[in-house]
Amino acid sequence: MKEHAPEKFANKDYQVYEADEDAEYDEVIEIDLGSLRPTIAFPHLPENTKTIDEIHATGDIKIDQVVIGSCTNGRIDDMRIAADIMNGRKVADWLRVIIIPGTQEIYLQMLREGLTEIFIEAGAIVSTPTCGPCLGGHMGILAHGEKAVSTTNRNFIGRMGAIDSEIYLASPAVAAASAITGQISSPEDLQ
Repeated sequence: MKEHAPEKFANKDYQVYEADEDAEYDEVIEIDLGSLRPTIAFPHLPENTKTIDEIHATGDIKIDQVVIGSCTNGRIDDMRIAADIMNGRKVADWLRVIIIPGTQEIYLQMLREGLTEIFIEAGAIVSTPTCGPCLGGHMGILAHGEKAVSTTNRNFIGRMGAIDSEIYLASPAVAAASAITGQISSPEDLQ
């Protein structure tokens, strides 16, 4: 993959707000982010979560489709993470993998950085920025009983197709690893 320039976060001046140096707090909670385990939202609510360890302990969940990206979750950083995991690997034979950049700008950046080529060589389909499987509109609508891992933002009943399909919400890293194994997986499962 090519090196990339830092992202530009704003096109105009903005104000940063911070707490006063002498601010008092009722409680301070420190979280070691390195100790957090990949977490997946199970059907049919985003808050119905399990860690990858809980999933492995109860058995494998084979999937039929992976969706990485959407209008709300197709950031360039997401695409870089997924491409890094999928680079040099192939998606599971039976699996549909759909990549949807969030904007035309991100789509062009993916092309410039070689991410699109990585996805296609892995066996994924790369779409232009559009609505699609996330809302059950087209391109990857789930059939009866199918299961999908998706980086989209909702997994309600019937959201991506048939009312008895299942949508598991995950990070781009978990979605990309799952695309390779054909079941809900963490990147560490590929090593």
